[in-house]
Amino acid sequence: MKLLRVGESGKEKPAIVDSENKIRDLSKIIEDFNPDNLNFENLDKIKKTDLRSLPQLGNNQRIGSCITKPANFLAIGLNYKAHAEETNSDAPKEPIVFNKSPNSIIGPNDSIIIPKFSNSLDHEVEIAVIIGLKARYVKEEEAQNFILGYCICNDVSEREWQKKRGGQWVKGKSGDTFGPLGPYLVTKEDVKNPFDLNLSLDLNGKRRQTGNTSLMIFNFNFLISHITQFITLMPGDIITTGTPAGVGMGMNPPSYLKDGDEMILNVDNLGEQKLKVIKEKND
Repeated sequence: MKLLRVGESGKEKPAIVDSENKIRDLSKIIEDFNPDNLNFENLDKIKKTDLRSLPQLGNNQRIGSCITKPANFLAIGLNYKAHAEETNSDAPKEPIVFNKSPNSIIGPNDSIIIPKFSNSLDHEVEIAVIIGLKARYVKEEEAQNFILGYCICNDVSEREWQKKRGGQWVKGKSGDTFGPLGPYLVTKEDVKNPFDLNLSLDLNGKRRQTGNTSLMIFNFNFLISHITQFITLMPGDIITTGTPAGVGMGMNPPSYLKDGDEMILNVDNLGEQKLKVIKEKND
């Protein structure tokens, strides 16, 4: 199933794409795609529904983030060897886990804001995993039982804040608009092979990033098992799983996002993001 949230910011409705590519309103079945409602029981209710009986929503409406208000928005650093190399870092021996603020989440076609005093904003095309069941001490071979679905994430990063402002990476990863998600939350049964998905990012019409999940250092199952040795994951929690090579920080000289830039992100089975970059005005 392709699940999405449609409507003005703060007024989104839960929806689904039917077999005829029409968007259907799920409001009578589920309140929203948030931690209180994102679970396998509600997915089963949706599966049993005749989608043709549901109201159709316009295809031209704004698409919001495919999930809202997660308790945890976790991220994995340096999870592709080529990306570690381009940043002059060693490939990690175990996953680098950090937080992104849930307040950074926006829709897949919304604008990314370059904050005041930011000079090194960067892009990272990634695949995020959405948890559907309380998870603690999960065995790697059982990890798929806890995955509700997958979506595209752009792990937008302010490199100076991330690298030079002290402490953990969270400062450079959590600004407003730094977490575009969607367009779809694609349930796991509709992702043919999550371990062989192509992902790409184009900037102003030129390819910047290309990768495949087969090249991840730590795959989805390992990450869930690893994280749950330390943290209890709950339904609706997000883990964005790392980016391939091609980020602006890795270029010589580095090349960062600027006002007016346009990005297109693609991942097999998961859809496309189209994002414009806007510089925040100094008062």
